[in-house]
Amino acid sequence: MFLGSVDSSGLKIMNSSPFIVGDELITDVVIVGGGLAGLTLACALGGAGVPTVCVDRDSPKTQTTENFDIRTTAVSFSSQQVLAAAGVWNDMVNGAAAINDIRVADKDSPFFVHYNFQEVGDHPLGWVLDNIVMRRALFARVAELPALTHLAPATVAQIERSPAGAVTVLTDGRRIRSRLIVGADGRPSLCRRLAGIGVMRYDYGQNAIVCTIGHEKPHHGLAVEHFLPAGPFALLPLPDNRTSIVWSERRALAPTYVSLPDDQFLYELQRRAGDHLGALHLVGGRTHYPLSIMFAERHIDQRLALIGEAAHAIHPIAGQGLNMGLRDVAALAETVVDCFRLGLDVGAPGVLTRYQQWRRFDNTLLAVVCDSLVRLFSNNFPPLRIARNLGLGAVQQLPPLKQFFMKHAMGVVGECPRMTRGEPV
Repeated sequence: MFLGSVDSSGLKIMNSSPFIVGDELITDVVIVGGGLAGLTLACALGGAGVPTVCVDRDSPKTQTTENFDIRTTAVSFSSQQVLAAAGVWNDMVNGAAAINDIRVADKDSPFFVHYNFQEVGDHPLGWVLDNIVMRRALFARVAELPALTHLAPATVAQIERSPAGAVTVLTDGRRIRSRLIVGADGRPSLCRRLAGIGVMRYDYGQNAIVCTIGHEKPHHGLAVEHFLPAGPFALLPLPDNRTSIVWSERRALAPTYVSLPDDQFLYELQRRAGDHLGALHLVGGRTHYPLSIMFAERHIDQRLALIGEAAHAIHPIAGQGLNMGLRDVAALAETVVDCFRLGLDVGAPGVLTRYQQWRRFDNTLLAVVCDSLVRLFSNNFPPLRIARNLGLGAVQQLPPLKQFFMKHAMGVVGECPRMTRGEPV
């Protein structure tokens, strides 16, 4: 049922935004975590009029400083549609570079796969954006939505869940009563741990080195993935003649590479990137972080749904991490909003079961595929090199198979939620 207050006559007053009763904030949905997936869900639900509170560890001011997050994100076509449906894409598009072509190659092998957007449609295969561009657009939308309350900086101390509802207790003592809690709080998810949901983990022994480069020649919207023995090396096009580097390297060596003087670091980049972009120069800083796979044993619990990296985290080999999370957002938003509009309990078991059935297979499949690719390509074992090179050559020569892989990467196969088609939830 809708949440509301009760006036002196005993009549229920419906509310389109969170409200306070006594010492508690009352709402329908609490989202714990204000990352890219959590904020997108907050915008989708708030835009649909669902009373929502997003609890965010860091303030918008902190999260939009230049050095808070120097990473970039590859957004698939279906994810772009989700962002458009959430009302944020228009503020992102000028900071996005289209991916028109993708080239996948194994080290210096003559075998490769080349994908071109015209093979599957009249729109790009995806886009690449600086994370700061995405955050600024999301915060601008958050500020426009009366049904959405953004609490930041704020952290969760405890969560109480029962068949009747849930209470989120913040470290400053504030209490938020809701029908549903959404864990969007990343790999170390407090929501997941408090619910006792176990995870499967595997550490790849690799770190991702990330940075942005400028270059002499234009990239023409080409994304490149080189499979090297230490791990994949990706070049992703950005606006203003820039390219994002995601370089997977053996963990023991990654800190050494990151700490190199600029000229030596650029030499190592140029050696791996090749010469198709001409001379390179660094734009901004560089960092590295460990790579592993994590998958929750379930996506739901009583009054709780997990999205994004609280439910699954994968290797960046195929650029699908946030795209999986945004498909979670689309499925959960549609399930919750349809229930809300019928005046039903948005945290009821049937609602959560529907969400899990919708997302678990797709997430499991992508996690298995990405894990298999990492294990297959992150080595120099001669028989495997021969097998994977023959595989790349076969895919390149079979257009129907290429189209199948392209559509999967774009997120346009299977049962697609409304948001993945660009439709408001």
